[in-house]
Amino acid sequence: MSTGERAGGPEAGGREQRDLLSRTALGIFRLNGQFLAVSDELAREAGLTASWWQVLGAVLPGPRPVAAIARTMGITRQSVQRSADLLVEHGLAAYEPNPAHRRAKLLRATEEGLAAVRRLAPGHAALAARLAAALGPEGFAETVRVLDRLSEAMETIQEG
Repeated sequence: MSTGERAGGPEAGGREQRDLLSRTALGIFRLNGQFLAVSDELAREAGLTASWWQVLGAVLPGPRPVAAIARTMGITRQSVQRSADLLVEHGLAAYEPNPAHRRAKLLRATEEGLAAVRRLAPGHAALAARLAAALGPEGFAETVRVLDRLSEAMETIQEG
């Protein structure tokens, strides 16, 4: 151990920051796995997968290109493309021309896709209620604020 570490100098602070980053990453990886498991279970009841639900959810406000969906969700365009193609194959979504870009078609939910998302509503509401009960209303809201802040910070450092 160097003198700086023993005295609580810069190396010690760096070690603490690295530990916090590692704990944050491991916590997020674990949380991601937990959310995927619960989401897959809820989605299965509606004839979907978690990834299909995620992509359909991204186009509920309106049609979007696959690349824009991928950017919003923070995953690869290829992953979204696979899900989008399967959604189209199963009649849950459709491609339509994109007036802004001839080659990048827009993905939109079909009536069948919208119906599948509506079938998710009771399970989604039940999960939200269980989380609110476990965290408390203020804790639930604070969790969202902290996650939003962390996401914004990650975007800032990736841009810089």
